[in-house]
Amino acid sequence: MARGAQTLFCAANGGAGAREQMPSQQTPETHEPRTAIVTGAGSGIGAAIAERLARDGYQVAIADIHGDSAGRTAARIISAGRPEAASLPDQRGQSGPADERAFAVSVDVSQEESVRAMIATVLERTGRIDALVNNAGIAGQSAATWELPPGEWERVLAIDLSGVYYGCRAVLPHMLERGSGRIVNVASIAGKEGNPNAVPYSAAKAGVIGLTKAVAKEVATRGVLVNCVTPAVIETPILQQVSDEHVRYMVSRIPMGRTGRPEEVAALVSWLCSEDCSFSTGAVFDCSGGRATY
Repeated sequence: MARGAQTLFCAANGGAGAREQMPSQQTPETHEPRTAIVTGAGSGIGAAIAERLARDGYQVAIADIHGDSAGRTAARIISAGRPEAASLPDQRGQSGPADERAFAVSVDVSQEESVRAMIATVLERTGRIDALVNNAGIAGQSAATWELPPGEWERVLAIDLSGVYYGCRAVLPHMLERGSGRIVNVASIAGKEGNPNAVPYSAAKAGVIGLTKAVAKEVATRGVLVNCVTPAVIETPILQQVSDEHVRYMVSRIPMGRTGRPEEVAALVSWLCSEDCSFSTGAVFDCSGGRATY
């Protein structure tokens, strides 16, 4: 696993005939574009969140342990605003233009030094971080507690809970110094209700909910809002990590009778990262098709 953060740039030059550019999310006092980091953005919910924030006008750091996946997400974002970029050769590892709408950063969220390096890399690249979405996570194995292999508990909690803590801990000094910021932690309905045969995952996501509430209270008067979202089962590659029986169980608990879409979670996260979200912090926002009961 990667222990440091290495920027993987996807550069694209503008040109005549390009489509209208996506709007720039700017601060009223400086008119500088805002920057967001999304961890686990190489695929699934994270990729959908990154693409949505880019459409909102953010410059997005695509943070993932899988550099190739992160690079592909960044390339899609760039080509969405600049259609000629799709035909350009891959330029990851090379410096790109300062107005890049997306770039990839390698990070292992289970290692605090790697998360700190990610934050430092993005600050060096953009000079600011306005939003951090702690999304990276794994489902872990589907098995009863007494059947889980040694180390599975530690593996899941290191990524799903400690990774969120490391992200908050690393970015907060910068946000507090600026007096503004948004942190959105991606938890799960499993953290509210508990899913059988997913004890490490359920416990980690419950921890993310508690962490969110506690950190939010620490910074509530300092311009930084911290919230979390609790999706039910969403149609993403993470479902390949669990059994078909477990997926059927999760869907059976949803009154709407279907899995969610990554874009639906992304829309909620988009609002939580925006200035329109101004009086909600330490809150838990469901995206569960009616499953959540509190």
